[in-house]
Amino acid sequence: MSAAAILGQDLSALAFCWRLARRDGVTIGLTSHDRDLTVGGVRYRAAPGLVPSAIRQGTELEPESMDVRGALSSDAITVRDLEAGRWDGAAVTLALTEWTDPGALWLVLAQGTLGAVEREGAAFTAELAGAAAVLNAPVAPETTPDCRATLGDRDCRVDLAKWRRVAVASGADDAVVGITGGMGAEEYYAFGTLRWLGGANVGIVQAIVAGDADGVTLADAPPFAVTPGTRVLLTQGCDRRLESCVGRFANAVNFRGEPWLPGNDLLTRYPGA
Repeated sequence: MSAAAILGQDLSALAFCWRLARRDGVTIGLTSHDRDLTVGGVRYRAAPGLVPSAIRQGTELEPESMDVRGALSSDAITVRDLEAGRWDGAAVTLALTEWTDPGALWLVLAQGTLGAVEREGAAFTAELAGAAAVLNAPVAPETTPDCRATLGDRDCRVDLAKWRRVAVASGADDAVVGITGGMGAEEYYAFGTLRWLGGANVGIVQAIVAGDADGVTLADAPPFAVTPGTRVLLTQGCDRRLESCVGRFANAVNFRGEPWLPGNDLLTRYPGA
């Protein structure tokens, strides 16, 4: 039966389904029905508190195309994970189905990504950026003397396999993480990243601001305690200068910057200055 035919019935048994996929691959499903539903191999857990009134959608083409309130209340979405930022940037799909025959009707109502999740008392709220958010992006990038690309992305095109290594953390003192066996003098981890491969912080990626022979200093302390022996993935960074692009990575052809373009100070110059 088609979606139009199902919705055109005098009596329908409709339920909302939310599918949330985190950036580390963890995916959960929630439904407004009072029993669990399985659609497409995904189990949507019963969350009767999830009702249409928990969603507020605007009519203008804004990055904040939808606000999600009250939907983030499930045993699978813990306070610890929310505060650690694990759900920031998660892909969200909101669909309508008929609970008497889950999946026979699957009407997608909204899709997008979660912005930063904020805590409001005992509840949480997040902004859902839909497809219209891309219209707010700049038409052309601004000129900069430094590279605008991120090391290893599709603009940079550097193969990160050579610039990564798996290491073992010996512990953490605030934002300083010690590395068992030390760090190689030739390795540059400032502006790089550390991804936790085990322990309570597994899946979380943190920015590195400095590195030395004993370990690395993160931009923020790990959200949870670090157990000695935890494996981490270290990715070296780039300071975005042309000299580094040429000397370290031999990648000047993909440099995304204008190091020799005159700046605004050229307009203030005058003869004899």
